[in-house]
Amino acid sequence: MTAFQINETVVGAEEKEEDAKEKETNAQVKKPEQVQIVDDATANAYGYYTIMGNTTVTAEQMADLYKAQGVSYPADALKSGGAPTIEDFCEIIMEEAEAEGVRAEVVYVQSMLETGWLQFRGDSQVEQFNFAGLGTTGGGVKGIYFPDVQTGIRAQVQHLKAYASDEDLNQECVDERFSLVTRESAPYIEWLGIQENPNGGGWAAGANYGDKLLNIMSQLKQIS
Repeated sequence: MTAFQINETVVGAEEKEEDAKEKETNAQVKKPEQVQIVDDATANAYGYYTIMGNTTVTAEQMADLYKAQGVSYPADALKSGGAPTIEDFCEIIMEEAEAEGVRAEVVYVQSMLETGWLQFRGDSQVEQFNFAGLGTTGGGVKGIYFPDVQTGIRAQVQHLKAYASDEDLNQECVDERFSLVTRESAPYIEWLGIQENPNGGGWAAGANYGDKLLNIMSQLKQIS
């Protein structure tokens, strides 16, 4: 199998613009049209990839794509957080995503983009167990620290749910930025980037954020 390489420079996600965007509670949110939890992630009026719904890949596919990158899994650091192997890491993603009705593949591709395949060359450090740039604003700001891998992934899942849905959380909230999000303002991967979101908010300030996520998603779907 050909190794897939991602050469994108990962910029810390929630940059300074996000703080202001997430606090715009009076913004008029463009609601998604007929978004349903279905197996086909693009079965909606826009043909975009929905964040909420049934997971369409396996943990094994996630682990195999990771191994194809030719990078070293940071076992020493992540073992202390409860994920000694990439297989364990992917199983935690599956478990946490299912708990909130978020597609696990969305959580996976975002964590890989944000951390540079868990190499952490941006502001955050692996010991933070922050796999989505939560609280990073650029300029060396490291963002939020979590006690273990599961809590870090849970916070990421909950933050995605905040953007993608107006439903209550099923588990206790560990995402301290949950209340800052305009609910259901980014139900699609394509709208997670501030510059591409018609509501003006979003997860990341950098251009083409959704396209970068979908690039990894395309590679993931090719793993059999």
